Amino acid sequence: MRNLLQLCLVLFVASACSCNKVGAPSLSSDKNPAPKKVLIVTGQDHPGHKWPLTAPALAETLALDPRLQVTILDNPAILAYPALFNYDVVVIHFMDWEQPDPGPQARANLQKFVADGKGLVLVHFACGAFQDWPEFVNLAGRVWDPKLRPHDPYGKFTVNITDTSHPITQHMHDFETVDELYTCLTGDPPIHILATARSKVDHKDYPMAFILDYGRGRTFHTVLGHDVQAITNPPVSELLQRGCAWTACLDPVVKKPK
Repeated sequence: MRNLLQLCLVLFVASACSCNKVGAPSLSSDKNPAPKKVLIVTGQDHPGHKWPLTAPALAETLALDPRLQVTILDNPAILAYPALFNYDVVVIHFMDWEQPDPGPQARANLQKFVADGKGLVLVHFACGAFQDWPEFVNLAGRVWDPKLRPHDPYGKFTVNITDTSHPITQHMHDFETVDELYTCLTGDPPIHILATARSKVDHKDYPMAFILDYGRGRTFHTVLGHDVQAITNPPVSELLQRGCAWTACLDPVVKKPK
């Protein structure tokens, strides 16, 4: 992991990324583009979420796409520094459990980062990363509501791909996973749902993965990924890779050389 001070000394270099709108393919005209820089921001969470284990697993999963250059930083304060803008995608992998979020400058930077055309990925309990920031729901699409039932008991369930035509989920099939089936999301911004799962408790369908536009940028949000085996489950791993690539304005599917 790179030291926070070193990251803060990096010169501000904002790359221009103007993505297509939700649902449209995102193809680069450059046959050999430079890797997209992905920053996983972690370091705090609910005690039941072992981020020192899941963050490296998430990084390794995303790095299976050779077009993604992945860095982990275990201090959400990085969001408050100009070094943030050296990246193409920010992956939120923290939740401000019983401590403040990174603060007003971090909020302003994250909002500008996405609005200006870069990518945002939220994984699992990242839906609760900024509980006291009203604008967060517009960035995330849906957020954690502590008044709702949090999730089904940890266990096996089926994830249903609801849109097989979107570039992220094209040719993907329903799959089983062992995870927490979140039932705690709230919000009303327009979202495009890619996958759902049916609760064994209340027999209702809940979104497991969805996308939205924010300004010129894109958000991919999945509540899957409670632990290492959930993240590295092959179809979940593929979904994470594709979602991250899509937010970076790349074709979600890695094309094999002919």
